[in-house]
Amino acid sequence: MTVVGFHVSHEQLPPGEGLRVARLAQNAGFDAAMCSDHLAPWSERQGESGLAWPWLGAALAGTDLSYGTVCAPGQRYHPVIIAQAVATLGAMFPGRFWVALGSGENLNEHVTGDPWPPKADRDARLAECVHVIRALLRGEEVDHKGLVVAHQARLWTLPEVVPPLLCPALTAGTAARHAAWADGLITVNQPVADLRRIVEAYREAGGAGEVMVQVHLSWAPDLAEAEAVALDQWRTNTGTPATAADTATTAAFDARAADVGIAEVRRAVLVSADLGELTARLADLRDAGADRLYLHHVGRRQDEFVEAFGEHVLPALR
Repeated sequence: MTVVGFHVSHEQLPPGEGLRVARLAQNAGFDAAMCSDHLAPWSERQGESGLAWPWLGAALAGTDLSYGTVCAPGQRYHPVIIAQAVATLGAMFPGRFWVALGSGENLNEHVTGDPWPPKADRDARLAECVHVIRALLRGEEVDHKGLVVAHQARLWTLPEVVPPLLCPALTAGTAARHAAWADGLITVNQPVADLRRIVEAYREAGGAGEVMVQVHLSWAPDLAEAEAVALDQWRTNTGTPATAADTATTAAFDARAADVGIAEVRRAVLVSADLGELTARLADLRDAGADRLYLHHVGRRQDEFVEAFGEHVLPALR
């Protein structure tokens, strides 16, 4: 059975509201949840960006869902701190938490004042971070000196079940590059042929575990409203993976997207007033190799979406 989860966007929802709608999603029949981990939003209009880690503790304690997040160790977060956070949530909520470890985005990482490395260096830094995190989660004392440094690091609280460490990938190349260390893969919605290539590249490189797809969508009973919400809230997220990774500020994202229209937004967001159409498109992603779908309605008001999808879409996907 395909797991259908709910995505809480901290860039768009205040933390308390995010927790409320996570509970609403659980009551509506969603199987799981995930959240973003940002320091800044993609747009001034989104207007929020609470810290994921304390929110995850509250959400895990306040619902029965499993949760995950995508974070970037190596610059804003030291890998030892990420390992400690993962171990603590894993110890408190066994089997209910996963984390995807990525190479990061300048939007969140530039605040350290360190130079933003090119992609190859970020990938190498990520590999070192994963090495450090895995060793710490095995209970080892770690000394490491390279693109990241850890000195006599040890975790004193360890989970009985180590949470899965996933690879986030937007391209087949990234999926293949990090498959060797990953316990699973997470990507975003894209044309079915492209998704199949990413999944195939991951599996051919030895990638294990589940494939998860975070799906950006905009639904409203009226198509014009669904389009307006998508254009207002998600037009900054229509660039290439390199653009998303390298753009440094919220203002720069807004400036880049000033002239983006709905046709371009539709390449990144499933936009429709027809629940049957959206169900079919989600089923196509499932059939392309997704074990889990995490649905992100890109609007800031979530209740109508949660209720409609709980009643009409989730049963049809199972």
